Amino acid sequence: MLEAPKIDIGSSIVIQKKIREEDTALNYGSGKLENLLATPTLVALMIEAAVNLLDDKLPEGMITVGRMVEIVHEKPTGLGATVSVKVEVKDFDGEKIVLDMIACDEVGMIGRGTHERWIVNKDGLLHRAAKRAEQLKNEEF
Repeated sequence: MLEAPKIDIGSSIVIQKKIREEDTALNYGSGKLENLLATPTLVALMIEAAVNLLDDKLPEGMITVGRMVEIVHEKPTGLGATVSVKVEVKDFDGEKIVLDMIACDEVGMIGRGTHERWIVNKDGLLHRAAKRAEQLKNEEF
């Protein structure tokens, strides 16, 4: 029998990152915004926090995968600022995990959102991905 994940509603984690040049909007095709945190970096930090919170609580061979991310990047934050991301489990039904996310810099909140992750068997996922990759080799674009 598969061991049940130990994921509690209300459990949370906070991670921090000092914003460097590679985290700025310029590196994501945003033209002249070389000193501001890129939205894709903010999303990546939120996802990293979610994985750090969840995946160690799963049985051997199981991982979480992202299914949905919805964020609002409310305020600009600049190069050198430290961004703190808090992710908290809002709901869990045994497979689907819904997380609330808040990001702040030293001045206040810069973004918020919701992230949905699903618990899956890692080997099964990799098998399905390899099968799909094989199908794509045979497709003409």
